[in-house]
Amino acid sequence: MGLTIGVDIGGTKIAAGVVDEEGNILSTFKVPTPTTPQAIVDAIAAAVEGARAGHEIVGVGIGAAGYVNRQRSTVYFAPNIDWRQEPLKDEVEARVGLPVVVENDANAAAWGEYKFGAGKGHRNVICITLGTGLGGGIIIGNKLRRGHFGVAAEFGHIRMVPDGLLCGCGSQGCWEQYASGRALVRYAKQRANATPENAEILLSLGDGSPDGIEGKHISMAARQGDLVAVDSYRELARWAGAGLADLASLFDPSAFIVGGGLSDEGELVLDPIRKSYKRWLVGGNWRPVADVIAAQLGNEAGLVGAADLAREPDPIM
Repeated sequence: MGLTIGVDIGGTKIAAGVVDEEGNILSTFKVPTPTTPQAIVDAIAAAVEGARAGHEIVGVGIGAAGYVNRQRSTVYFAPNIDWRQEPLKDEVEARVGLPVVVENDANAAAWGEYKFGAGKGHRNVICITLGTGLGGGIIIGNKLRRGHFGVAAEFGHIRMVPDGLLCGCGSQGCWEQYASGRALVRYAKQRANATPENAEILLSLGDGSPDGIEGKHISMAARQGDLVAVDSYRELARWAGAGLADLASLFDPSAFIVGGGLSDEGELVLDPIRKSYKRWLVGGNWRPVADVIAAQLGNEAGLVGAADLAREPDPIM
């Protein structure tokens, strides 16, 4: 179909990139992310116009953090932007004069990894993104599965602990409260407060207090053998692996692809996740076990995936 543009809406910037049919990014254009919903729509259009200069573009795919309808046109609800029943497809199309599709950002990243990254060669993969929160995507039979209403694969809001920790979605005990970047920092702060003698390296990287611990400090300290940092990763991995075991019971994929910022830590996080996954997988000693592999496209997965999904036919048959 030719060149398309993928749009990634971040907390501080909106990036638009021209992507070819092999998943190569040919050019990008970035603008700051505004604070108001309507200004964000205008910024998306500006980023698209900036990226398309000098290219013949056939369509635009937008990755939006939120619930997107099955028709790939409306954002039902976005947790970090005041979008409620937002007709994003129509609004951006009116500004740029190109066909637009809207995808959930985690779905877009999952598709990018499946098509051009770690998922190449697989027909059935489940992707999870371990970042500030926890998202995911489902590819079964080479198709992105959105569900009847378009809002499938909101893995982060599976309730893992009845009446557990309060989540930003309003529920309690959601998976992302136990397996995410926020959870990792919480574990480290709690452990450093309880046993500061086991967190000397970790505390030295911040301001010396548990409250000063940041995610980057935990990674650095764990690589130096800090007991609290290592144990915090193990706790996160315990929850992440248990969740993958549940997803295996539902979808039976050939591989789980782990993306998001925490996947950048490689085997520091992946190895304990694999061990926890096998520990909790029903019949794990007698059945085939899916691979647990790191994503390959990094921060570009969502942009590349959104651009490629703009080439995919309308999923509504």
